[in-house]
Amino acid sequence: QVQLVESGGGLVQDGGSLTLSCATSGRTFSSYAMGWFRQAPGKEREFVAAISRGGGSTTYADSVKGRFTISRGNAKNTVYLQMNTLKPEDTAVYYCAAADTYYGVASRGYNYWGQGTQVTVSS
Repeated sequence: QVQLVESGGGLVQDGGSLTLSCATSGRTFSSYAMGWFRQAPGKEREFVAAISRGGGSTTYADSVKGRFTISRGNAKNTVYLQMNTLKPEDTAVYYCAAADTYYGVASRGYNYWGQGTQVTVSS
């Protein structure tokens, strides 16, 4: 079992930047692949980015590729999402997730979820 707590959300202007953090506790952090998902009002939850257990592989949604960067600090048991050049369409609740055995874009592959952090991008 692992617990996930996101932080770093907030209100930012169009073109601005934010860094989200997801602190974990419980089992060994390095045994989990980690992902970020988001859900905008009235929309389904969608994949944003994922990083493999060792950090050597990353995957991004096309909508954020080149603007967002996922990273992990295994010594700090934390995964990060650096978000640059934010757009109003990035407004959503962002969720951190951990996967026991899966690595990829499907939310059903992730076993543990945080409570989410709100990101609002104003135009």
